[in-house]
Amino acid sequence: MPEITAPVHEIAHGSLADSSELFPIREVSRLTGVNPVTLRAWERRYGLIQPARTESGHRLYSKTDIETVNRILDWIERGVAVSKVGKILARDDQQADVVRAERDSVEDTQWQARLRQAISAFDDRALEHVYGQLSATCALSVAFQDILMPLWYDLLRHQGRFGQASEWLFFDAFLREQAWLRLQLGSGSPGSRVLLAALPGECRKLELLVAALLVGRQDLPMKVLEVGQPLDELTLVCEKIRPQALVIFSNHSHNHELAERLSRLAMTLDCPLFLAGAASDFAEKDLAGSSVGCLGSDGLVMQRRLQQFLSGQLDT
Repeated sequence: MPEITAPVHEIAHGSLADSSELFPIREVSRLTGVNPVTLRAWERRYGLIQPARTESGHRLYSKTDIETVNRILDWIERGVAVSKVGKILARDDQQADVVRAERDSVEDTQWQARLRQAISAFDDRALEHVYGQLSATCALSVAFQDILMPLWYDLLRHQGRFGQASEWLFFDAFLREQAWLRLQLGSGSPGSRVLLAALPGECRKLELLVAALLVGRQDLPMKVLEVGQPLDELTLVCEKIRPQALVIFSNHSHNHELAERLSRLAMTLDCPLFLAGAASDFAEKDLAGSSVGCLGSDGLVMQRRLQQFLSGQLDT
């Protein structure tokens, strides 16, 4: 018997959302591309999602459940085993709870709604106006980490309807320009620069630019190398530029080989080497005791750790 949407009074447990906000498993499969067998396995075997149930036992998924499925897919695409995704989601949710306790998440949603309206109309002026108001209201880390980039990722994941790919490209181009302008404002600051490079094939340009914005400081400007920069040529680049530090950025999961490659790279450099992004969290144990420092994935944490490493307050 196919699973169908049920009225609220039939729901045995789970979210008591309006019935229009609940979806049967076949619809969730259509929206996310994950087949029903896999959705059930993620629930039974790993506890990653907990849909509501009707009295007859049919699963009903909320919009939050669908968002969780997309988050799971995102981490799997980054190379994380499904058995490890639960801990990552729990960590991210815990961090989000802390942020929500300090800020109004409803306000974030309102900002994103205004941005979406400008994006869907392909209205440059309206988008620039909303972005300008957001920049004047929120700190840089808050604007990008909690509002702009989550919307960017959401638009990237949902490109099934005609026109959605164009909306994402429009927003991506706008944010790249704004992030680049911000970096250019700080590039004239005196002092040595920190080089930022992405692991080849694992980062879009905007992700790298935003990482530079979050890690950099006024007294420590960032120089972003192009996406696709060969890892084995970074020694040559550092010899020419002579940076104060080199930061490798990646949001993907890796095996022990990455730690070995970075350790070998660090031996050829005249400056300290750091790993940033989600890869830093995954590789922290493998890199413990090595000369490669882990900066983490949160913007404020990355900036603070880099400052502490460079001032000698933390050991690599």
